Parts: sequence; C-alpha cells; structure tokens
Amino acid sequence: KFLIRFILAFGMIFHGWGKLMGGANHIAGMLGDMGIPSFIGYGVIIGEFVAPLLLIVGFKSRLAGLVMSFTMLVALLMVHTGDIFSVSDHGTWAIELLAIYLVGGLAIAFLGSGKYSLSKGQGDWD
Repeated sequence: KFLIRFILAFGMIFHGWGKLMGGANHIAGMLGDMGIPSFIGYGVIIGEFVAPLLLIVGFKSRLAGLVMSFTMLVALLMVHTGDIFSVSDHGTWAIELLAIYLVGGLAIAFLGSGKYSLSKGQGDWD
C-alpha cells in the first residue's frame, strides 16, 4: 500500500507543483468560460499537490485518494473527453496517465493507507 501511495503521489505532485508555482489561472479561466465560478479552479492545487502530500505521509489517505480521483475526473470531463477512445502518438491510450491517477486514487480510497502511515489505526477513514 505504501508503494502504491508513494508512486501515485510522487508523479502527481509534479503536476501540482507547476500549478502551485505558476498558478491555476488557465483552469480558473476555463471554468469561468463554462459559467462556473472561476475560484473553484484553484482547487486543482489541493487535488494535485496537497492530496499527494497527504498520500506520501499516509495521513487521511482515503480522503486524499478520493480528492485526487475527483480532480482527475474533472480534468477528464473538462479537457479529455475526446481522448477517451484515442491512441497517442506513441501508441498508448491517450488518457493512460490520467486513468492511472484516477483509478489509483480510488484504489487507495478503498484500501486505506496501510501499515506505514501517520494515521495508522485511527479508524476507517485513515
């Protein structure tokens, strides 16, 4: 469980770092164009940076996995719906990485944080 938490979080945290340092203005703008309050777009920093940090240390991992999965679901619906049945230039599924993060976050939500975590033994929503 630790290895799953770590590798998913490690990969995702780089996406969040870019938004943390450069801002999530483009996402906020896309939401604004859709009639959704643009400040919600900054939630991507929580889903791509804060949640992965929580996964690495194993604190509230189930919740963090759900947050990360929800973030990926929103990305899929906002930007990648046309890619679901597509193949990339490299011959892979076009949304392969997005799907790995989405399903991996759900797996963590179902499995919990495991033996090596800060919230070990603190109840069902560790």
